[in-house]
Amino acid sequence: MQTNESARHPFGLSTGDQVLVVAPHPDDETIGPGGTIARLAAAGIGVHVLCVTVRAAKMWGSHSDPNTRLAEFETACKALGVTTRTIAWVDETGELDITTKQRDLVNLIEKHEECSLSAVRPAALVIPAAGGYHQDHQAVFRAAFAAARVQGPGLKPTPKMVLGYRGVEDRWSADSEPWWVHVDTSAHWADKEEALRAYGTQMRPGNQPRSLKHVRTIDAATGGSHCWEYGESFVPYRMSW
Repeated sequence: MQTNESARHPFGLSTGDQVLVVAPHPDDETIGPGGTIARLAAAGIGVHVLCVTVRAAKMWGSHSDPNTRLAEFETACKALGVTTRTIAWVDETGELDITTKQRDLVNLIEKHEECSLSAVRPAALVIPAAGGYHQDHQAVFRAAFAAARVQGPGLKPTPKMVLGYRGVEDRWSADSEPWWVHVDTSAHWADKEEALRAYGTQMRPGNQPRSLKHVRTIDAATGGSHCWEYGESFVPYRMSW
């Protein structure tokens, strides 16, 4: 039986429960559900982050170095209070295309030795939303949704909850989804901000979508619609008790 205190945890989780967050790349776990991760961790709920890949890339005049991104990921996860975290595939050549590796992605989410459904046995699985704009987010959603399919007792773990989080470019998407699950992250915005600032190679200045100002504005607007200072919203794909 839940206590009154545990009933106030996000998603009805109890202290000691486990949550698995799947991120396509380092920073997705922070930009989307970072405040919620920090709130869950502060409540004694284990949060485990499986980041699919980081790769070398040259885009718009900047260079993404995998080693730097790995260090940023570690710093951000520490700021959020993450229990375990890993980046599964490090691509030094910049040639990895995860959109062509659907079966491998499903296996990764199901069976990775440190952060997976089998390793964590989570009560909740938090994944990129289906309507994500970025093709990598779409691929990871499809794989995670398939990995989370309901299984009978004694087979692979089935999370009771599957929730989708926003990506930084998702407001460009033409797909409309029901963002009906909302979490008050006001007390943990400082943790999310610290984690965002860890991503020095990824965040952008000014009013760009990938900027601290923009992410704060989105979270403030989400919170304000519920009379909170800051909040995050999720798409409910499965909610079962």
